[in-house]
Amino acid sequence: MSNSSLLTPGSTLEKRYRILRELGRGGFGRTYLAEDINRYNEPCVLKEFSPVVHSPKAAELFDRESSMLYNLQHPQIPRFRELLRTDIGGNQSLFLVQDYIKGQTYEEILISRQQQGKNFTEPEVTQLLFQLLPVLEYIHSKNLIHRDISPDNIIQHDADKLPFLIDFGSVKQIAANAVLQSNGQSDTAIGKQGYSPTEQMRQGKVSPASDLYALGVTALVLLTGKKPQKLYDINGKTWDWRSHVTLSSNLGTVLDKMLAEQPGDRYQSAKEVREALKDPKLSQIGSIISQMVTMNFVGRPFKNTTQTATSNHTPVHQTPQIVKNNSTFKLIPWKFIGSLSVVLVPGMLAFSVVKSGFTLPKLPDLPKFSSRQQPPDTSLEQAEIIRQEKIGKRRKNLNINQDIFYQKVDELYYNKYPEFQGRTLTEKPEDAEIRRKWYEVAEDLLDKLEKGGRL
Repeated sequence: MSNSSLLTPGSTLEKRYRILRELGRGGFGRTYLAEDINRYNEPCVLKEFSPVVHSPKAAELFDRESSMLYNLQHPQIPRFRELLRTDIGGNQSLFLVQDYIKGQTYEEILISRQQQGKNFTEPEVTQLLFQLLPVLEYIHSKNLIHRDISPDNIIQHDADKLPFLIDFGSVKQIAANAVLQSNGQSDTAIGKQGYSPTEQMRQGKVSPASDLYALGVTALVLLTGKKPQKLYDINGKTWDWRSHVTLSSNLGTVLDKMLAEQPGDRYQSAKEVREALKDPKLSQIGSIISQMVTMNFVGRPFKNTTQTATSNHTPVHQTPQIVKNNSTFKLIPWKFIGSLSVVLVPGMLAFSVVKSGFTLPKLPDLPKFSSRQQPPDTSLEQAEIIRQEKIGKRRKNLNINQDIFYQKVDELYYNKYPEFQGRTLTEKPEDAEIRRKWYEVAEDLLDKLEKGGRL
């Protein structure tokens, strides 16, 4: 009888974790949904590793790897709470305890769609890549490799529809090697057949390029609805996806490079993939934004304005604007006490606050005036100023980095209102409602954070 069979719904582990139900099982044990009694019955996940090998080396590796995972702090990675050693029925057991992310895996979503004769669309997969690549960039910066990326290890969070990466394969690698070594066998490589590249499965060699390979396979599976084995030509060692789905040349080229057979022929970083996915038509905007961020400035796009720059130099106390005029962009100094900025980039709105108290331009109509003039005061402007200042003060009181906070608000906003994607925010009255909804999303997030929630 397996130790895990004793963990029935209603039982309590270490007088702290009340078992609710089994979530799944695999070669290393079972995974449970539980309540943390010490944290007001907060839901969490207990991942069991069985059989547990009682070797100093295995224990040391588990401690080291779990410590690295514990120190990961990213809003799209479940927080690792602890490595729990306990006795069950007289036998020592080992559990990883982490946050529970309520939602469906992308494999479950794909199966549901296929029942309706649908797969994921190119815009959806492109958005998924843009949302996951920064997560991989963060993980790799910590000298960690996920090792096990696939549709069933990515969860779409019910609350904000963001993808979460779960089930790091590094801990499974330690468990597998510890078991084999105790039996006098050589190390084995952890990964998912069809998703992990050859060098990982056969030689156990991993790098950022191996994670990017698995992410590329994941994208193809979601687009085609086919298992990797149906898309990969073993003899030619190539991916035959073009007979199953038609993609833009840009995305197709990116996926081909992500899926190159030799690690050195792939992208070497998540950042490289992100750059390659960007629309070339927006490269000028991206360059301008990059320069402005370097100067601690953020611009905002406006349509149909006739203002022109009075100087080629933007004073430090003024905020530059990106002004669209006949398909060209100009930096224009705008003297504000501060301003909430809205920049359109591929797939998302980037709302950023440069300094506390920055406000939107005057509403509802923006009159033409010299950059040296202060915009006239209105009650509507004051109302927005007050609301923005409250949001800024609440964020500062929570000691949350402004870039991380506003990026999170943007993601929540677009997931809640996908119909606004690609729309340019202007000074026109009809955009007041869009701004109001963004404020609501920011305030809802602050409410949750002030109650002890996580960003």
